[in-house]
Amino acid sequence: MGTASRMAPALQRYGILIALAVLCIVLSVVSENFLTSRNIINVLRQTSINGILAVGMTFVILTRGIDLSVGSVVALVGVVSASFATTSAAGVAGAPYMPLIPVAVGLLTGMAVGSVSGIAVARFSVPAFVATLGMLSAARGLTLIYAGGRPIPALTDGYRWIGTGDIGGIPVPIILFGLVFAVAHFVLTRTRFGRHVYAVGGNPHAAKVSGLPVRRIRFAVYAISGALAGVAGMILAARTGSALPQAGVAYELDAIAAVVIGGTSLAGGIGRVSGTVIGALLIGVMNNGLDLLGVESYYQQVIKGALIVAAVMLDRSRKTED
Repeated sequence: MGTASRMAPALQRYGILIALAVLCIVLSVVSENFLTSRNIINVLRQTSINGILAVGMTFVILTRGIDLSVGSVVALVGVVSASFATTSAAGVAGAPYMPLIPVAVGLLTGMAVGSVSGIAVARFSVPAFVATLGMLSAARGLTLIYAGGRPIPALTDGYRWIGTGDIGGIPVPIILFGLVFAVAHFVLTRTRFGRHVYAVGGNPHAAKVSGLPVRRIRFAVYAISGALAGVAGMILAARTGSALPQAGVAYELDAIAAVVIGGTSLAGGIGRVSGTVIGALLIGVMNNGLDLLGVESYYQQVIKGALIVAAVMLDRSRKTED
């Protein structure tokens, strides 16, 4: 009994990492193609989009919120930024522009959409679920209106480099994912804003009484989530070479799954962005492994749903024990 109690904190902290390691070992045994360098790079590249979304979602969930709009923001930012980087007739006047312009427009668009959700939640006390569910629908509608329901193709090579290029043999999406993680980890662990995010999620009333700007913090996390959804949307459009209005459907579910599986509590105040990254990698490795084994994607959805429920049940059990 004493040994089990001593092991419990270690399992809570490193359990998800152990699960990832076990999964990798099993897949390497059952599939000779899993541990090839080409496949590992492919897994990391595929994980980068969900990982970036999940990092933004971590900020929101840490404050007891939720952002259901990120999938639609991915599509909206994709078509808006692509319209500044296309050589086709679907572009805005003067397109294509140098890559910095569509990237800046995409970031600002994502941040603006997130800010609207943040205002609704922080200023008008609309429940996060309702506010972001409404934004999910609104952003998807704006995407279809902006693009006329059609893809925006013929993106410039400079823009496509975001999704298909590499630096020193490492794909740009993986590098961007690493940078997003590093910055988010620093912000949450080394800055006053990060401490305030945890304080607001842990006890909003106490945080307000202590003089923390609770509304501004809640607003900021949705703006961050929107901006990172914008980054993911541009990577997706650049990688496929065409911005699709239908892109990003149900991406919010994968992002939430990565955050919850990674150990962040839906009750707020508890979690680490490093856990989120491992959660995203676990989902990416699982999807890749099942693909290599020829398992249909329908089963992947079932397994992913079971993982989410199991992670939430584990979080609830820990709170009950505490």
